[in-house]
Amino acid sequence: MDKYLAHILVVDDDDRIRELVKQYLLENKYLVTTAKDAFDAKNKIEIIKFDLIVLDIMMPKKSGLELTSEIKKEIELPIILLTAKGETSERVAGLEFGADDYLSKPFEPKELLLRIRNILNKTLSKNKINKISIGNSNLDLNKLIINKNGKKYKINNTEKLILQKMIQSSGKVFSREEIGKLININKERSIDVIITRLRQKVETDSKNPQYLQTIRGSGYVLWIE
Repeated sequence: MDKYLAHILVVDDDDRIRELVKQYLLENKYLVTTAKDAFDAKNKIEIIKFDLIVLDIMMPKKSGLELTSEIKKEIELPIILLTAKGETSERVAGLEFGADDYLSKPFEPKELLLRIRNILNKTLSKNKINKISIGNSNLDLNKLIINKNGKKYKINNTEKLILQKMIQSSGKVFSREEIGKLININKERSIDVIITRLRQKVETDSKNPQYLQTIRGSGYVLWIE
């Protein structure tokens, strides 16, 4: 896998398009697997780890939209939809089902390549944020787990949102109002309770925090070494 940039699944019932896309991506150092329909794709997704899917919408038996919905309920996997119609309603539907991007047929292979690169760069950046060490704590926000001194601590989606935002802007002071808007809570006392709970999971000594600190009169800040 080292010689490839990523592993991509190309799903299209049109043999010609499938092979053209495969060949172009191979020439640009991507490992490519193909599937002729949604059922073939689903079987391969269950046994192979892919980094991204290029998926045609208009396919017999089961559409790309249906497959997108199924995939997004089970795993986090970037999807670029290909549509022959290019209609606004179809593109919007694709995004509502969880697709990350779309491209209308016919398309320039180079444009598809650029869209793939953009999405994979965002995914890589997100993964770096979601797996990070803070002091003695190892955070895996994808699995909603913090490992600290040999013990595992579960976090919920609200705590995950706060940590993601603070990790993205390490050293920035977040007011209670900003945190409240992020997690849709307007009671300052509730926000304080959530931060206290996070400190217990992240800090060695939650009463004397080194990383998730209070800035009196301003809010909270996360320091990452």
